[in-house]
Amino acid sequence: MENKVLGIHHITAIAGNAKRNYEFYTTVLGLRMVKKTVNFDDPGTYHFYFGDEIGSPGTILTFFPWEGITTGKTGPGMATEIGYAVPEGSFDFWKRRFEQYSVKVTGSGERFGEQYLSFEDPDGLKLALIVPKQADSRKPWETQDVKANVATKGFHSITLTLRNVKATAAVLTDIFDYTLQAQDGNRYRYTTNAIENASVVDLIEATADVNSVGGSGTIHHVAFRVKDEAILMHFRDKVVKKGFNITQKIDRNYFFSLYFREPGGVLFELATDNPGFSVDEPVNELGKNLKLPAQYEADRAAIEKVLPALV
Repeated sequence: MENKVLGIHHITAIAGNAKRNYEFYTTVLGLRMVKKTVNFDDPGTYHFYFGDEIGSPGTILTFFPWEGITTGKTGPGMATEIGYAVPEGSFDFWKRRFEQYSVKVTGSGERFGEQYLSFEDPDGLKLALIVPKQADSRKPWETQDVKANVATKGFHSITLTLRNVKATAAVLTDIFDYTLQAQDGNRYRYTTNAIENASVVDLIEATADVNSVGGSGTIHHVAFRVKDEAILMHFRDKVVKKGFNITQKIDRNYFFSLYFREPGGVLFELATDNPGFSVDEPVNELGKNLKLPAQYEADRAAIEKVLPALV
């Protein structure tokens, strides 16, 4: 693990309604609400974390559900699709479930020898279920309706759409130690051998002259995983030496972070495994209670009054 980027840590997206977002990811997809907190810069807005039982890196999908925000538009300079690993033989279950809950299925097929089923969440966020070539051994979170034999295991991949892939690819290879595994038309697949899962980044070179617009249904940033703060700062030095502007270390309560924007326009984060989501509540209580950053605890009553009800 020394001085390695260990694949994807988490992915953060934007939603337009907190209750609808919560219900979709916990009920329809069967993820666990790992942490219910607020946006560090906007405490009147939730910050949701969905994942497996303990919020393992590589399973964590987070949302800023800004009530009533306008719908975004995906395009170059954005992360544009989130891939989840699922067990072989699970697609029939998911197709029935998506039909039951009126989930928009947008396509299916094969990429790089792996079957996929693509769909959208209620805000139009693009997601895909993917059966990996090598079976994913991670233990999933189970619900009454979504059992382990069909449940998502965590991330398989993230897709970035770019006007030109060259400079972004150089960040992946020269800083993060990814390698080009395969190419299919305008899609380039990069992987790391530092970790078995949540290790794939697909780069799509866009040809259409369209502009991306942030808003609900779009991805805010992609966080890559490192073991601890020492390795985090090692990578800060690498990023600086490549000439990029990068933040100082930021304490996000559940991990430590650095942020920089890669040349194609996507906001990248580096995030640590430590201290984890059980730092302020036991594992069996994760996601049940509103946890506030220390600076907002004195304003809890006022914050709770403005946050929308989830049930």
